[in-house]
Amino acid sequence: MPNDHFLGFTGGDFIEVALALFFVLLFWRPWMERIAVKLAPQTAVCMTILAAAPVLLRLALLSRHPAPVPDIYDEFGHLLAADTLRHFRLANPPHPFSRFFETFFVLQEPSYSSIYPPGQGIALAAGWMIFGHPWAGVLLSGAALCSLCYWMLRGWTSPRWALAGGCLAIFEFGPLSSWMNSYWGGACAASGGCLALGALPRLRASSRKIYPALLGVGLAIDFLTRPYESIFLAIAAACYLIRWRPKLRLFEVIALASLALVPAMGLLFLQNKRVTGRWTQMPYSLSQYQYGVPAALTFERDPLPHRPLTAQQEMEYKSQIAFRGGQKETLGTFLLRLEYRVRYYRFFFLAPLYLALPLFLLALSQPAYVWVAGTLLLLAAGTNFFPAFQVHYLAPVACLFLLLSVVGLEKLGAVAREAPGFLLALCAAQFLFWYTLHLFEGRSFAAELLPYETWDGLHRPSADRRRAVAGELARIPGKLLVFVSYWPNHVFQDEWVYNSADIDGSRIVWARDLGDQEDQQLLAYYPDRTALRLEPDASPPRLLPFKSGE
Repeated sequence: MPNDHFLGFTGGDFIEVALALFFVLLFWRPWMERIAVKLAPQTAVCMTILAAAPVLLRLALLSRHPAPVPDIYDEFGHLLAADTLRHFRLANPPHPFSRFFETFFVLQEPSYSSIYPPGQGIALAAGWMIFGHPWAGVLLSGAALCSLCYWMLRGWTSPRWALAGGCLAIFEFGPLSSWMNSYWGGACAASGGCLALGALPRLRASSRKIYPALLGVGLAIDFLTRPYESIFLAIAAACYLIRWRPKLRLFEVIALASLALVPAMGLLFLQNKRVTGRWTQMPYSLSQYQYGVPAALTFERDPLPHRPLTAQQEMEYKSQIAFRGGQKETLGTFLLRLEYRVRYYRFFFLAPLYLALPLFLLALSQPAYVWVAGTLLLLAAGTNFFPAFQVHYLAPVACLFLLLSVVGLEKLGAVAREAPGFLLALCAAQFLFWYTLHLFEGRSFAAELLPYETWDGLHRPSADRRRAVAGELARIPGKLLVFVSYWPNHVFQDEWVYNSADIDGSRIVWARDLGDQEDQQLLAYYPDRTALRLEPDASPPRLLPFKSGE
């Protein structure tokens, strides 16, 4: 029976259309290749197109997928950092009733501050101040990433393959990616990696002083965004400069790179001082001391009777218990965790590219590509020491994963001339297929097929609850005080108590329900606010008038 699509198409019909699109792209490939050959050397034009395309494509989805609602505690932490920065502060004074506002990844003493370094917060704050919404900072970061991936690849390969890599960046990190549809980072750190890793090969061939400066800017961005991972990136860059002497004297390279890196280090140390009271104590380490290592990553043995731990949670739970207890990790556990996390590297490769990746091994006869492989292994091993993992931990080397793809495709072309174009057309068809389904989301044919999407960065079902509650609160006039009351079987990672940098100046203040006697003190502190009670564990979450004694 035909469905509600105006052509009467079902899911199977659209699969056939996707296959037809693939063959159409193959037919158009010679024509597109001629355009690409002419366009690829025009750096400014390519970078402009690659920057604009992911933003325009994402904005076209706004009717179906509006600006993302923060849902994960990391996102709220970065948003608090951004809100603090846009008030031209690095930290906020502690609140006299801070016990009501305790939450994940936020310090209450000696200052009320996010525990995160300022890099992602700076990007969000810039978008917030210029365009009025922090998500604008995410879009700008995504635009920079796709554009800079092309620029980075221009230093390592031919213009044509660099442009192909820039298009792959849009497919992988663009409008359908979780990096463009959340607030906890990825694109910002990856952009810094593009600058640093794109400057290195240029330093071998040119004495222009802009390249060591860009190396410093890239390392500075990663230092402010991912301080731990930036150490490994800096080590890899140093190894490259020692192995391949730059045209400039090494002293000049270090001095010019330091012009950006030293101020970034100064900013990070200043944030430490403002937030923790000590120049050398990072907010994250103070949070570990106050709340655990880290508290929010510890999984309950049985969060809910019907929700057992996944294999990854079980492994990370054991790692965290050992980490908290100061136990030495065995090599077997380290390798087992590394093997498990390799599957998450799928984020950096579209499925068709796996046919080309093995051919990257043919490039290892060149020392520069041995360095590329070694850098990836160094970052993989370094991040594996931490007992939890997210794909944005590897963001500083995201462009190297693209380099693996395009070099593998290039080597594949030497064996089978038509194969790289075939795989690129398949990648384009795959992206366009899923993008079109999201564009027409809400139709029954899309509902049939979208559950089969491998990596869905747009759908965040848990955020829908927050969007619904926010809609209810928007209809209530005046200033509000919302007491969050959790049920006994509450999954504690599902936190709802998050506030802006200026708690008292906010229209809505979120507070923990600490019992009637304690709550009365906060009610007395906010006599001009309408008090409400939120029960987020109800389905759907229940918003009620606050009544004493309940």
